[in-house]
Amino acid sequence: MTDMKKILVVDDERPILTLLEYNLKQAGFDVIPANDGQEALDKAASEQPDLIILDLMLPKMDGMDVCRTLRQQRVETPIIMLTAKSDEVEKVLGLELGADDYMTKPFSPREVVARVKAVLRRTGRQPQGPEEGRETVLQSGDLTVYPERFEAYKSGSELEFTPKEFELLVHLITNRNRVLSRDQLLSAVWNYDFAGDTRIVDVHISHLRDKIEENTRKPSYIKTIRGTGYKFEGPPDA
Repeated sequence: MTDMKKILVVDDERPILTLLEYNLKQAGFDVIPANDGQEALDKAASEQPDLIILDLMLPKMDGMDVCRTLRQQRVETPIIMLTAKSDEVEKVLGLELGADDYMTKPFSPREVVARVKAVLRRTGRQPQGPEEGRETVLQSGDLTVYPERFEAYKSGSELEFTPKEFELLVHLITNRNRVLSRDQLLSAVWNYDFAGDTRIVDVHISHLRDKIEENTRKPSYIKTIRGTGYKFEGPPDA
């Protein structure tokens, strides 16, 4: 299968690595295993995977450092982080470093496969030639977003986003001037219920503001609606 998606699975626990590898292969994915953080970085560079499943606790270099290093290298491959810890601080830290999702051990292999498919479906870019119809352009003031190209510009300068940040931005602009609750954003962008764990939305909103707002304390684009959620405002389309 020439379009088989490659998944880099990083975990130093052999039973978990074997379980994930088996289930992902059964689901039609090409699986690249890695046992430690340094091997994860090496294979991320050499294999160019479509998605990375990254355990938090790893030898040589832990998952947080791997995630941080990849994002510093501007590797935008979606990352699902695995952790045996239920501590909210660990989850939020991973998201702040650029992970797109997290799962807490023990987990269902079927759920992992479902989340991998959801992330790939919602972050994957479909190649489109210049003659294939009219390109979608979302514009607000000096902010211009091209969803099909996975590109965004502010005052002509290109912005860098993780896949999930970009998807959230597109969803907010598409629903301009509509108040969206955190639960609605979780459902629309992450495609599943976090059972009230809405901090993931706040973390990604903070990242977006850092990149598109002139003053994050007084945002002009993404407004917080106290007790409810967020609303994208900004100037009307040019």
